[in-house]
Amino acid sequence: MTGFVTIEKGLGPEGRVAVVRFDRGDGVNALSPEALRQLTDAARSFEDDSDSSVVVLTGSDKAFSAGFDLKDPEGRSRRTMDIGSLRRHLKLGPRLSHAWQEMEQVTIGAIEGFCIGGGVALAVALDFRVMSRAAHIRVPEIGLGMNMSWQSVPRMLHLMGPARTKQAVILADQRISAEEAYEWGLVEQVTDPGQAFDAAMMLADKVAAQPPLSVAMTKLTVNRLAHALDDLASHMDVDQFALASLTEDHKEGVEAFLERRKPRFKGR
Repeated sequence: MTGFVTIEKGLGPEGRVAVVRFDRGDGVNALSPEALRQLTDAARSFEDDSDSSVVVLTGSDKAFSAGFDLKDPEGRSRRTMDIGSLRRHLKLGPRLSHAWQEMEQVTIGAIEGFCIGGGVALAVALDFRVMSRAAHIRVPEIGLGMNMSWQSVPRMLHLMGPARTKQAVILADQRISAEEAYEWGLVEQVTDPGQAFDAAMMLADKVAAQPPLSVAMTKLTVNRLAHALDDLASHMDVDQFALASLTEDHKEGVEAFLERRKPRFKGR
């Protein structure tokens, strides 16, 4: 099985910084089911790691992630799954974002190129995001006849507020620039092109220089307060996604995307 994820540890002050790099080597970095599993395993590999207190997650120089891989054979097999199999398969994404959000280490995303769909869902599960000025964000799910899931809507709501979250999610064709993302509160820092990773590492060094136990406990407290109602608000988003995937509009949205044409939705 091809490895899409590499992990490097022992960096920064006292060796407390780790880097997780997701790179499929194609300049697109789409999230196939296998990529989702590998990124989930990467997050979980830090569960018993008392030496790392900060983890920087980065993609390739060209892309953080293009989102879910609509061309992947396993992913496309969803169309023929029964509802039970489909629900189990759709849990791969929420499992990924939950694993990264629940990490004890402080997490920082370094975003170059584009960050789309599932890539956004992963990015908002992190503690901080650093974005290149040449990069952009887009949430295309509704334009594909789907809902934005992986429990990412509550996370976006915490960062941006209701109106901006609706704007980002509902206006599916809108590209959100780095400057807009910073103004909206979706990212915490904007850098020159090609400098997102270096800036993320500088931030990681600052965090790693703090007392690790105090940092971990503070992160846990903030997250528990901020996300206390998230499960209640989004526990149905997997089932909503499964329901939406059965609609004619979803079929039309995906076909239009693959055929590079404008979709014609009919509300059924």
